[in-house]
Amino acid sequence: MDHPRTDAYLARIGAHRPAAPTGDVLRALHLAHLRTVPFENLSVHLEEDITLDADALVAKLVDRHRGGFCYELNGAFGALLTALGFEVTLLQARGVGEGGRPGIPYDHLALRVRDSEGGDWLADVGFGTHTHFPLRYGERGDQTDPGGVFRVEEADDGDLLVLREGEPQYLLDPRPRALRDFEAGAWYHRTSPASHFTRSLVCSLLTKEGRITLSGHMLTTTAAGERTRAELPTDAAVRDAYDQYFGIALDRLPPEPDPAKG
Repeated sequence: MDHPRTDAYLARIGAHRPAAPTGDVLRALHLAHLRTVPFENLSVHLEEDITLDADALVAKLVDRHRGGFCYELNGAFGALLTALGFEVTLLQARGVGEGGRPGIPYDHLALRVRDSEGGDWLADVGFGTHTHFPLRYGERGDQTDPGGVFRVEEADDGDLLVLREGEPQYLLDPRPRALRDFEAGAWYHRTSPASHFTRSLVCSLLTKEGRITLSGHMLTTTAAGERTRAELPTDAAVRDAYDQYFGIALDRLPPEPDPAKG
């Protein structure tokens, strides 16, 4: 990204151009991203193209004021960090579901980020409810974060297992990847009936108080550990909620998935 484009991205997340790519800057950018750019899969249900190209991803977040799922959010965030002087490596991961079974290859995109002070981090702004700040990539003990207690453990075949509160989240392959390597995973998640993205509709954002999530007509707000659910009565109210809480203006609402087809 060129200088003006980078500044536009920083403005999108309410941040200023840093003097140097330090660990503290990475932490601040990570949190700012989570609080301003929603995790959402609206494109899947609106049948919008999802192009895994850094320029296209940044345009979606900055020009269209949208969010996205992991490939989009971490792909764009990686481009921003690279433009600011961080060393960024794209890593593929497999989400761990019920029963401890990993998902498909290239199920998830995460970022290994090295800062100017020698810090080595696992950054992830695209896994929904997860860390608020990057994890230390080489640390093998508990890492306490506002999002919970996390660990990065050695796994078989040189992989790493990321856990939250003792529960496996994803299996991380440390080998460097390119953005185009994730095209098959993105295609699967936006087309397969077995994908949780085709079977659910979500738009979710971290807030200072907790989190706010809109799924169809159901608005869920978490503040100080207390969850409140409210069913929005009309489509107009849903559109207003997308605009008010997530800054997303929609010409039409995405159709809600049919649970019977799940």
